[in-house]
Amino acid sequence: MIDLRQLQALSAVAAEGSVARAAARLGWSQPTVDYHLKNLDRLVGTELTSRSSRGSKLTNAGLLMLERGDEILGLADRTLTDVRDLAELGHVRLRFGIFPTAAARILPGIATRLSELGIELDATLAEVMPLVGGVNQHTLDAALVYAAGSYALPLRAEVHTTHVFTDPMLLALPAHHELADVEEFDIATLQRLSAENWVMGSTPGDTLDDLVRALFETSRVKLNVAVRTDDYAVVLGLIAANMGVALVPSLMRSSVPEGVTLRPITDERFTRELILAAPAGPGGPSAAVRQLAEAVRRSISALD
Repeated sequence: MIDLRQLQALSAVAAEGSVARAAARLGWSQPTVDYHLKNLDRLVGTELTSRSSRGSKLTNAGLLMLERGDEILGLADRTLTDVRDLAELGHVRLRFGIFPTAAARILPGIATRLSELGIELDATLAEVMPLVGGVNQHTLDAALVYAAGSYALPLRAEVHTTHVFTDPMLLALPAHHELADVEEFDIATLQRLSAENWVMGSTPGDTLDDLVRALFETSRVKLNVAVRTDDYAVVLGLIAANMGVALVPSLMRSSVPEGVTLRPITDERFTRELILAAPAGPGGPSAAVRQLAEAVRRSISALD
């Protein structure tokens, strides 16, 4: 198993260009640096440094180990910081905003994971733009939001964002639709749906709705919006009743009623990025918010 001191020795040699200067940088003796470097060489089965009269440099294998090793060292430091911060904070309450689609699937898992760390949530369910407003106005400590395509969320400069999940959008259409047998939809095939009734969101500023509108504007076709709702369960019910077509997130894949067909979309713009947004100072988000981001990731992973 890798000893963190081995990675520290390798990183110091890479930074200083010699074992002697690396020892001085670390406050170790030169034999100690040599000892850890040789043990790391034995562990991986190849030399990670090469030495000459001009000093020491990393081999190609050493450069790869340095890249991965710096990630490990950074994670180790962050882990210590987070645990110490949480120990000092004690009991914490976070005002957390989340959009309803995600809340239905992952909020219980998030709350359970955080409660084990002494973090309680005051959850607010709202659509994306109200959540953005809450974070900008500091009435929320953090919010799970999403963006799609090139449409940026209007977050203030002091709001820190952490990417937590990439959620591909799927085309939902009635199972008996003439295009239901299409395995995947590219832009040209999507535009064949220009005459369909579309089910879209009811809250202004939804980046997914903007993406759909832009798709049909390029072909100068007026989009026919039959129903507006932010409830994906309702969306899927309407499609099962042959009342339209819509985009739905892959997170809804396991909740599809009979009579609805889901198909992937090849264009990468039709993907929503789930983002944890939180007001933060120069040092970034608090330890509690970082733990929240990890709880979101784990809760989404548990759905697979």
